[in-house]
Amino acid sequence: MPPVSHTFTHAITRRPGNSVTDGLRDTDIGAPDLATFLDHHAAYVAALRATGATVSVLDALEPYPDACFVEDTALCLPQGAIIMRPGAPTRLGEALEMKPHLDALYSNVETITSGYIEGGDILVTEREILVGLSARTDATGVANLTDITAKWGHKVRTVQTPPGVLHFKTDCSLLDAVTVLSTELLDASGCFDGYNVIHTSPGEEACANAIRFNGSVLMPAGFPCTAEKLDKAGYEITQIGNSEAAKLDGGLSCLSLRFTPC
Repeated sequence: MPPVSHTFTHAITRRPGNSVTDGLRDTDIGAPDLATFLDHHAAYVAALRATGATVSVLDALEPYPDACFVEDTALCLPQGAIIMRPGAPTRLGEALEMKPHLDALYSNVETITSGYIEGGDILVTEREILVGLSARTDATGVANLTDITAKWGHKVRTVQTPPGVLHFKTDCSLLDAVTVLSTELLDASGCFDGYNVIHTSPGEEACANAIRFNGSVLMPAGFPCTAEKLDKAGYEITQIGNSEAAKLDGGLSCLSLRFTPC
């Protein structure tokens, strides 16, 4: 049986809209350029499709500037999908907009009804679901998620997102069933004890958010030392521009939901 944590038949993405320049950001390093963002997004979709997956590209949602970051709206597991409850009040409507699309693909769609939790704080591995507490995810939201996933046989472990880091997965990503790419800062917390860990190279911490999608590791372009590490470790790498999403604190995983519907 293929690893369910990184082997998928489907993905959902959403095209960035004109309003993306008004998206949330912790530090203002300039507004994203929409034309460049759309080029990067098209390359991203092409890379997902190149693995053989069916990829849906939803229309932009202009009332929601951050709507292209669809990962925060839901968690998709082999047994069903769970609609999240984003911690940023302006993003609550995005999760509701995603529900009909998942209802069309899943026979079982649950909804977080208390607290706050975003998909960017959730790392699913073969052995457990790691959830980082952050400014966008609280203990009540994690407890609600734990209750839902326990019915499906999943174990949730709560960890701490480092101060100043928006989401847990800003600083890490899954490379295979037993290996994680992580910043040294996050790994020092001990949250990955029992896993193989590859550290991002010094000065390249911003590439920690990558995606293992079927046979390929998609990572942001512009981080040559970490790319070389992953290549030497035997991973097939696809590098994709992410400069405009990064201006909104977005990484590659933020831009898609990846799953096999049931």
